[in-house]
Amino acid sequence: MNMSTALNNALGGLSAASRGAAVVSGNIANALTPGYARRSLELATSPISGNGVRVVGVTRHHDPVLIANQRETDADFAAAKTISQFHSNYENLIGSADDATSIAARLAQFESSLITAASLPDSARRLDQAARAARDFSSALNSASDGLRHMRSDADRTIGKHVDTLNQTLEDIEKLNARIPAIRNSGGDIGALLDQRQILIDQVNELVPVNVVARENDQVSLYAEGGLILIEGTSAQLSFTTTGDTMPHMTVANGLLSGLEVNGRPIRLSGDFAQIKGGALMAQFAVRDELAVEAQADLDAVARDLIERFETAGLDPTATTANPGLFTDDGNRFDATRETGLASRISLNVVVDPDAGGDSWKLRAGLGALTPGAPGDASQLHAFGVILSDARPIPSASFGTGSMRAAEITEALLSKAGTNAHAADQRSIFAANAQLEMQKIVAEQGVDSDAELQRLMQIEQTYAANARVVTVVDELMDTLLRL
Repeated sequence: MNMSTALNNALGGLSAASRGAAVVSGNIANALTPGYARRSLELATSPISGNGVRVVGVTRHHDPVLIANQRETDADFAAAKTISQFHSNYENLIGSADDATSIAARLAQFESSLITAASLPDSARRLDQAARAARDFSSALNSASDGLRHMRSDADRTIGKHVDTLNQTLEDIEKLNARIPAIRNSGGDIGALLDQRQILIDQVNELVPVNVVARENDQVSLYAEGGLILIEGTSAQLSFTTTGDTMPHMTVANGLLSGLEVNGRPIRLSGDFAQIKGGALMAQFAVRDELAVEAQADLDAVARDLIERFETAGLDPTATTANPGLFTDDGNRFDATRETGLASRISLNVVVDPDAGGDSWKLRAGLGALTPGAPGDASQLHAFGVILSDARPIPSASFGTGSMRAAEITEALLSKAGTNAHAADQRSIFAANAQLEMQKIVAEQGVDSDAELQRLMQIEQTYAANARVVTVVDELMDTLLRL
């Protein structure tokens, strides 16, 4: 080997060592950066100097299978967290079994107040308390229904935000797909762009679980679980119209709520052939179109049972079939065609509400009575109490198919909500643990700081050796020149 060859080899080694140090330091610096994939320097023998070294490029290491598994756990957790939050909030609205302000507790207080009033029917104070306890119960149903409506409206608005985020992110991925080949063809490093694209795909995946298909020139296509094309050359444009303030009767079927469209075509969101499955976006649709609707139906069933009990023929001899009972549908008798949203409209009949200009003594004398009647007659109060304890067929099958007392229906309402909240919480915890474990696996396969530091020490030694060769060649050249 002549000195010229030795010098060229050493200079190539110095260049490779310098590039290697930059790659390793970048790995260490980005060890905790989301979306970052470990890099390694790819070297080859130089065809010019024979035994020298040249830098071929920088390899970005990533495991597509591992990343796909991580994205699956991310999407599962996003959906489970949304569903769990809904059930938890709904349980807070109606109360738990040990809550003194729950719907079941309000009914028990009303029933107890009737018994207390019947024990001393001439007491105006006890009659007022019974009327107010009845109003508190109907108000509890109103509050729960209004809270449920707000949750449904929040879900509708969140869907709109998710769709806007999804459209913007898909456009950004499309731009990166176009930029990456151009930079690679010009000899630039595309590693940072690949990292950025992976982060954007992760963001899409949290909203809509995706399958990533590699294409030529380092481009990718995205398909939703269910087959919807999100990116195939160009990005899809999703559209959704936010309602803002939803009402119980509003649904996608009757055209009062917006569905989801892609490039102007409706997307199937339910059933075995749904085009999108899982993720935070579909969880919000489930809250708006399924879970909140079912919860509203349960509240309406409780309200219907109570109104119909006090409209029972013969219960109050002073009332006519045209007049509402003790509880009304916004002042009217129950109408089976308007059951949806009944819990938001149920109210105490104003004729007995002392705070609305009514007379509480009508609880004793009858709702249609014109005079207070005998102050010691508690027969009507007893009749009202008995009707609450009467086992009647349930107006809704959501609580079973047998006959139940009024208290048993409210207890079933709380039990169903509590069971659903517990089950959803358990699924959320499981999804969170699965996500955490997958993050650990991905981290183990990522940048190992100890290994990178060892490589850095090796690079330092390599750099020193090549520098020593350059020094020796320089000394030899000086010696030759002095001869």
